[in-house]
Amino acid sequence: MESVLAPSGGTDVANGGPVEHGFPHLDTVRAAITALYKRLSYDSVRSFAASVPPADVAFSDQDDLHLGAQRVAHELVRHYGLPDARMIISFREMTHAANVELAAGPEYFIELNDRFRTHRRDIGAALAHEVMHVFLHRLDLAFHGTRDNEILTDTAAAYLGAGWLLLDAYREDAASSQKLGYLTPEEFGYVLAKRALLFGEDPAIWFTSPQAYTAYTKGLTQARRDEQQPPLTAAGWAGRRRYAKDRRYAQDHCDPGAHPGAPYSFSTAGRGPLSVSFPCPTCHQRIRVPVQGRVRARCGLCRTVLECDT
Repeated sequence: MESVLAPSGGTDVANGGPVEHGFPHLDTVRAAITALYKRLSYDSVRSFAASVPPADVAFSDQDDLHLGAQRVAHELVRHYGLPDARMIISFREMTHAANVELAAGPEYFIELNDRFRTHRRDIGAALAHEVMHVFLHRLDLAFHGTRDNEILTDTAAAYLGAGWLLLDAYREDAASSQKLGYLTPEEFGYVLAKRALLFGEDPAIWFTSPQAYTAYTKGLTQARRDEQQPPLTAAGWAGRRRYAKDRRYAQDHCDPGAHPGAPYSFSTAGRGPLSVSFPCPTCHQRIRVPVQGRVRARCGLCRTVLECDT
């Protein structure tokens, strides 16, 4: 199904069509995590340490459609800390999964695709994205362009504890497929893994979709690579060897700068000592430290303490 995006913010849906895989939006996802820390602050991010529990957003076929949707929306409003926001939910035929009208509030009108009348288990996933649009709207946090802004919304929902619903809505087999959101399944897994590594949480226990679990494990592998890049001491042998070669070149040729394919870059302040900058593995804000062997650095944005061998 070809997706049509609502200008006020909508949830993309792949329903029966091909599902994109891999990590094509990883740079934007990482920029979104950095933006969250900058806009919310360290303490605010830490206040989302507990994810939305499955029981709070469960939706059975016996539940009244509209009352059940309102209940789930209320739980997401509470989770995101929007106590004075009221969600008015309706259903209609459309090609995208949902959209929300981002007015001044306190009432926000959310439209859900008619398909959710018979796919009620995924209503929470669609609402997790739409209510996050309201959250970001109130924060005045947005990226330029529809695509990047929707990636920001998916990333924020996953990083702040509700996006596991979006990944769990992903199901794919030889005959059919379904995916909500703009991130690939593996990218959802990546953001959830970044959150899991931060809070010591295991979202995999909530997945009902086996495909979601597989995507999460792939995302977890990618997230762990972030913690194994030089100049971090956890870097592997091959990475450390390449880093040493690039550092020696920068020192010998007085030619600091970026190195293709490497996350780090070298620089000098005039004729000052050589320093290296690299992304924080937690929030992806760039950190600059002197090239002087073993160094302990602390990210000023997310407060992660990093052991480096520069």
